[in-house]
Amino acid sequence: MFRSFSVTARHHAPVLVSVVLLLVLAGGVFWYSHATAEASMLDAGTAPSGVAAASNDSAQSGTQILLGLARDAMHDGRLVAPAGSNAYEFYLSVLQLEPQNRTAQEALRESFPRASEEIERGINQNDLDEARREIDLLREFDSNNFTLALLGGKLSAARNIETKRHEAEAERIQQANAGLTPGM
Repeated sequence: MFRSFSVTARHHAPVLVSVVLLLVLAGGVFWYSHATAEASMLDAGTAPSGVAAASNDSAQSGTQILLGLARDAMHDGRLVAPAGSNAYEFYLSVLQLEPQNRTAQEALRESFPRASEEIERGINQNDLDEARREIDLLREFDSNNFTLALLGGKLSAARNIETKRHEAEAERIQQANAGLTPGM
């Protein structure tokens, strides 16, 4: 009984292997044709409903992640600095994904006065390059704000003072070097 079963199995094994290979090949062809059709639809600008839903879900989750990062940055006192890891940049990124996101808009509007104070403090501490970056960051949200115009003027005046200070220092060094040269 077992001997006849093994002989029969040996005769049917090549047929069974061939059928399995054909099924695998057919599945691969189906998968490939489905993937290329989906890719061509994406290139043409029409996404299948599943892809559209997935991209919408990923945008939603991306927004939620960015809002969480922004809240953490606010909690940690990183309103406009450091570059790349502050609440303002996270909220602006949310608005790039969802331009009408009320949470991001309100947070940016409410934190604008504090951000302006931080920028002014940076100018007063002579951190002028960082102040310029922060002013540009706030301008992305509200380019016509009068406070930013005032801060820009204060920054420009601080840069002029710094330039005059550097020129005076260069003049002093030049005079010191000129005083040493004749004595040699």
